[in-house]
Amino acid sequence: MKKLPRVLVVEDEPAIAELIAVNLRHNGFAPTVVFDGESARREIDAVLPDVILLDWMLPGESGAALARTWRRQERTKTVPILMLTARSDESDKVQGLDAGADDYITKPFSTQELLARIRAVLRRRAPEIVNDSVQVGELSLDAATYRVSFREVELKLGPTEFKLLHYLMKHPERVHTRGTLLDKIWGDHVFIEERTVDVHVKRLRESLGDAAGMVETVRGAGYRLTSRVAVGQGSGDSAA
Repeated sequence: MKKLPRVLVVEDEPAIAELIAVNLRHNGFAPTVVFDGESARREIDAVLPDVILLDWMLPGESGAALARTWRRQERTKTVPILMLTARSDESDKVQGLDAGADDYITKPFSTQELLARIRAVLRRRAPEIVNDSVQVGELSLDAATYRVSFREVELKLGPTEFKLLHYLMKHPERVHTRGTLLDKIWGDHVFIEERTVDVHVKRLRESLGDAAGMVETVRGAGYRLTSRVAVGQGSGDSAA
C-alpha cells in the first residue's frame, strides 16, 4: 500500500483548518491538524511530517518564529514549510521566506492552488536521481551520495540549496539570471517569485561557510559560481 504524504496543518481557525484537512484527504494526503505552536512541536516530536502548512498568526509563538526554530534543528531543517497568512505585502512575503518558509500562500487561496504548491515543494524536496560528481576549485559535490564538501570538510545543505549548487557547479563562471534559475531549479511551477531565488542563494551561502564567496552576485544580472573564494564575502552577506 502506498504511503500517503503526511501534512501537518498548523492553523488556529478551526473552520479553515477543517476545510484544508478535508481537501487534503480527498487528494491523497494524510493531514494532522493542530491549532498552536506547542501542539505542533509535540506532533513533530512524535512523527516527522512530509510537509508543514503553517499559519503566520498563531496564539503564543508566531508561525515565523516556529519556522526559524525548525530550520535550525537538524531533524526538521529540510522539511518543506508553506506559510499561510493574510499578510500580502512584499515585505511580509520576504520576511516569511527569510524565516525559512519554502513558499508563501496568501489568504484567501483556492484549493487547487494550495494542492499545486504542496505537490511542488514535495517534488523539490526529493533530489533528482543522478550519479554524477562535480568539482569547482576546492568545492566538491557528489550527487550519488548527496554530499558536498569544501577543503575536505563536509557541508550540510537542504534539498533546494543542493539542487541550486549542483546546477551552478555544472555551469561555473557563467552568469545565471533569476528567471533561468527558477526554470532550472523549480521547473514550470508558476507560483514562485524571483525573490525566492535570492532567499535560497542566501541560505546556500550560509550553508557553504568559508566557500560562500564562490557564489557571486552580478549586479543587475544574476548569480555566478566561481572557483575563486572572494575575500571579505562571508555567509552572512546579502544575496540580493
